[in-house]
Amino acid sequence: MNNITLKLKSGQASLEEIDAWKAKHGEIFAIVVEDKIGYLRKVDRKTLSFASTVGTKDPMKFNEIILTNCWLGGDEELKNNDDYFLAVSGTLSQLIVVKEAELVKL
Repeated sequence: MNNITLKLKSGQASLEEIDAWKAKHGEIFAIVVEDKIGYLRKVDRKTLSFASTVGTKDPMKFNEIILTNCWLGGDEELKNNDDYFLAVSGTLSQLIVVKEAELVKL
């Protein structure tokens, strides 16, 4: 019998919670900072539009809106503690996935 020790992160979700989020939102993502974990869904057009509008005057608010609206669960310190928030902010752009399109003249 193997003894495998899993190090739990503060805010870690159960497999059931993760499966439920995947069923509801499709792709979900985990963001880990030190011993804390948070779960996010992909950014939708409505959230991106709102964040972009507000972000022109306050770039930090852009990150707050994306994080708040895409947040599924996890350790709230990732949102509320400035040190963790700044770490998370550096990765939020990865939630915005843009497919490539080609314009063809007919």
